[in-house]
Amino acid sequence: MTLPNLVRLAAMLLLVAFITMPQAFAFLFEPLTEHGAPAIYNQGSLLMLTLQHLRTVSLATAASTLLAVTLGIFVTRPSGAEFLPLSRSLVNIGQTFPPIAVLAIAVPLVGFGEEPTFIALFLYGLLPIFENTLTGLTQVPAQALDAARGMGMNARQRLMQVELPLAFPVILAGIRVSVIISLGTATIGSTVAAKGLGEVIIAGLQSNNLAFILQGGLVVALLAVLIHDGLGLVERVAARRLGRSLDEVS
Repeated sequence: MTLPNLVRLAAMLLLVAFITMPQAFAFLFEPLTEHGAPAIYNQGSLLMLTLQHLRTVSLATAASTLLAVTLGIFVTRPSGAEFLPLSRSLVNIGQTFPPIAVLAIAVPLVGFGEEPTFIALFLYGLLPIFENTLTGLTQVPAQALDAARGMGMNARQRLMQVELPLAFPVILAGIRVSVIISLGTATIGSTVAAKGLGEVIIAGLQSNNLAFILQGGLVVALLAVLIHDGLGLVERVAARRLGRSLDEVS
């Protein structure tokens, strides 16, 4: 096993060990506490908070991907090209307003909890996926499309069997960016009573407990690094397969 793979495995094992058996790491955080404060977050399960954090991010990213990829496909077709400026304006909404402002608007409409956080992450994740979908679909080699037409494929078959597979690595790169943004942004969801790792950080801020703040931040950071690395690996594998496919076409 190579050194990078060993580092990945060690980081993953460390994360799993910490969120499942946090008390075993109490000695590391005790120097950060004062006046007998608990060294490990004790107002909930770190494992459950991590899973709930990932659940919210996953649902929001899936919804963002569905809408952004659909819009990207639509505006790269001849019938939808005129709607590109409008679509770009729509997906920019999430980046225009800070997530905390979206939460403030969403709470009166849907109440407290996971829903306003989902809305904020959904809007915030649209832009990178949409732009990468546009890039991927517009950069499909002409020779690949010509070969598909020569094989008698109709427009739908070309999209599903040629364009989307060839654009997949670029689209996945946009999804990766969206996921990493959402992982960090989701921590503010705890300000509107959404369950997640932000709860640990906010509890630390309220009680002036640096150990809690560090625990929540470290888990989010490790999740971001591992997911970023994992999706990057999938991108590289897809890109290699794409390269072989293009060689066969040419």
